[in-house]
Amino acid sequence: MVQSRKSQQVADKEIKTSEPMAVMGRIVGSFGVYGWVKILPFTESVNGLLSYPIWWLGNDDGEWNEIKVIKCNAHSKILIALLDQCTDRTAAMKLKNTLIAIPRNNLPVLSDSGEEGYYWEDLVGLKVVNLQDEELGSVVGIIASSNDILQVQNLKEGERERLIPFINKVIVKVDIGTHQIIVDWGSDY
Repeated sequence: MVQSRKSQQVADKEIKTSEPMAVMGRIVGSFGVYGWVKILPFTESVNGLLSYPIWWLGNDDGEWNEIKVIKCNAHSKILIALLDQCTDRTAAMKLKNTLIAIPRNNLPVLSDSGEEGYYWEDLVGLKVVNLQDEELGSVVGIIASSNDILQVQNLKEGERERLIPFINKVIVKVDIGTHQIIVDWGSDY
């Protein structure tokens, strides 16, 4: 397969940055034949990324590729975007599963109480406690889906991972300041 020069430029333009990044979505595939990509946003509303003309692409390993957004539109629960130098379906497919981030200092500052909201990355590492004051573990990751899911591990339980839906019925309170999430979830679930 012959790779176009422009699609190679997209892959080769990686920049190491020490600036903290906030992961805001993931490219899940191509859209059409002209280089558009489909994006699963990790934002509260589907259009949360639309106001950022520059995105950073990477795999959360510290190497991020700054890329200009040519066009971006909300399309049901996903975004479709045309990115600079991504001119065909082959280039778009190479970006599948790539994370999209924004430099943390470009985002609104939120309070530690969590009342104004929080960023997904701020939840990783928080202790999860149920209404019976039983510690269920700490958040090790978040699975983005139609109903997002907290991945919780308790070192006392070894490798066992507990999956807790991130829905209003289950999540009682998120308090970034006290590093804790209170959930209505049994320890035997």
